[in-house]
Amino acid sequence: MMVIDFCPGSQRFRQPQPETIKCPYCNYEIEIWTDEIQAICPNCKSKVTRQAGISCLEWCRYARECVGDQVYSKYMQNRAITIKERLLKELEEYFGDDTKRINHAKNVMHFAEELLKKEKADWHIVIPASILHDVGIKVAEAKYGSNAGHYQEKEGPEIARIILLKVGLKKEDIDEICKIIAHHHSPGKINTQNFKVLYDADCLVNLKDEVDTKNKTKLAQIINKIFLTDSGRELAKEIYHLW
Repeated sequence: MMVIDFCPGSQRFRQPQPETIKCPYCNYEIEIWTDEIQAICPNCKSKVTRQAGISCLEWCRYARECVGDQVYSKYMQNRAITIKERLLKELEEYFGDDTKRINHAKNVMHFAEELLKKEKADWHIVIPASILHDVGIKVAEAKYGSNAGHYQEKEGPEIARIILLKVGLKKEDIDEICKIIAHHHSPGKINTQNFKVLYDADCLVNLKDEVDTKNKTKLAQIINKIFLTDSGRELAKEIYHLW
């Protein structure tokens, strides 16, 4: 493998050094290496995530060759953690004290993470979509009241796009995420694996509120009908003991 050893932008990853950041919870100074994204505060024991900006490793065509497979893979894993943490923070700020919406999004995200362990879909599309899939409901409720549910798909993409641009996602990823958000209650309009995983994660959260889960025969029929992935069906049957 060719190694490019003169790029100053990648030096902090190829030759990591310790640096100091302040814990946002107790203001204690924490030592963290330049190739790490998270550390545990020795004072208050909180997990602290460094708010890193976009690096040349994300856009340079020679990034993997420059730093090597191991360093590049570690960077992308750390970048994923940063994206998720920042999007969750944006979600909480957007919904404020509406814990119902916040918790729903987090639950959908957790199910999406479980499905991604088995389904071949793109984390960088599915997880942001899972966190932001319902952001349109706030504006829809203000505009349309009791009919908000029918309009949140219309309102959501524009709000999500602003947040995703702020976090620093790629334009092509933002376009796909917003497209999924615009149709997340409308299966069939998008047939990608990324959409299917998000849709099934949302179904896993909503199922208990929309279906009589005590009627096992009917529940099994509904699960077989509405879920779009094998992993989604299997997880739903596992949750409701339908084996």
